[in-house]
Order: sequence, then structure tokens, then C-alpha cells
Amino acid sequence: MKRLLRVAATAVTSLSLVGGFAGVVGASSGTNTGTGPDSTNTVNSTSHTTTTATNNNDVGLLNGNLQGAFSGNARTRHNTTGGSATSGRAANTNALSVAATINNTSSSKPAAPSTVSNSGTNSNTGPDSTNRVTSTTTTTSTVHNDNDVHVMNFNGQMSASGNARVSNNTTGGSATSGDATNTNTTTVSLNISN
Repeated sequence: MKRLLRVAATAVTSLSLVGGFAGVVGASSGTNTGTGPDSTNTVNSTSHTTTTATNNNDVGLLNGNLQGAFSGNARTRHNTTGGSATSGRAANTNALSVAATINNTSSSKPAAPSTVSNSGTNSNTGPDSTNRVTSTTTTTSTVHNDNDVHVMNFNGQMSASGNARVSNNTTGGSATSGDATNTNTTTVSLNISN
């Protein structure tokens, strides 16, 4: 009967050590000593590290430019001495410059392995004893990057210079129609780094 009481006491001691090591990160130690013959002594150390990084980047650009420029008509007619007829210049100019930079490097790094320094000792446990010291370290990292980039640029331009006309004059001047010009410049620079 005395022997059975010793085995039961050893089991309780071992269970309390298991509970003390659960989820410990750092340095820990456990000792079973003087538990007597035919005892089972276990020191368990378990460390779990789990990290999850989720990056959801949505970049959208929508640029619409509609322009119209028209100069009027210039006309000289039915004069004895007609002057010059000049229609002005019609011009459109559009410029768009977009720069977007997204960097998720720091949040996307996987977790570093846990730094665990654990030790266990079973000493003076008596003959025919079963002694175990185990240490388990688990590191799990999950990284999910979702990058959605949408760029839409629409540019519609129309320019027309008017008519310049000199007609039905005894002495007519010159007729000059202005320039019609369209200019569009679009620069888009996107840099996404995960």
C-alpha cells in the first residue's frame, strides 16, 4: 500500500509541471527528484507561436477629361477696302501625373521562431523508474496579400478654329485661320511591394 501512495504522488507532481509549462516563452525549468522506485516522471515544455498577416490593398484611379475649344468665324465682305480676317487659336491641354506606392514589408514578415530555453531534470527517482524530458516548439506563420489595382484614364478633346473669309471687296485683305491644337499627357507610376 505504501508503494501505491508514492506512485500517485509522483503523478500529481508531474501533472502540475505540465500545467506550468503550457504556453511559456522564455526560459523555464522543471525538476522531479526523490520520487522513489518504479515511478514515472515527465517534464513537458510546449511553446506555440502563431502569426497571421493580411494585406488588402485596393488602389483605384479614374480620370476623365473632356474638353472642347472653338474659335469664332471672322469675315470681311462687301467693302471697298476690306481689312484682314483672322480667326483665333483654339487649344486644349490636359496633364495628369499619379504616383502610388504601397509597401507592406514590415507587416508581412513571417514570425521569428520562438526563443525558448527550457530544461528539465529527473534525479534520484529510484530504480526501475521511467523518466522523460520533452520540449516542443511550434511556429506557424500565415501571410495573405491581396492587391487590386485599377487604372482608367479617358481623354476626349476637340478643338476647331473658325473660318476666316475675305470676300466681295474691291480691295481685300488677308484671311488667316488660327491653329487648332490638342495636347494630353498622362503619367501613372504604381509600385506595390509585399
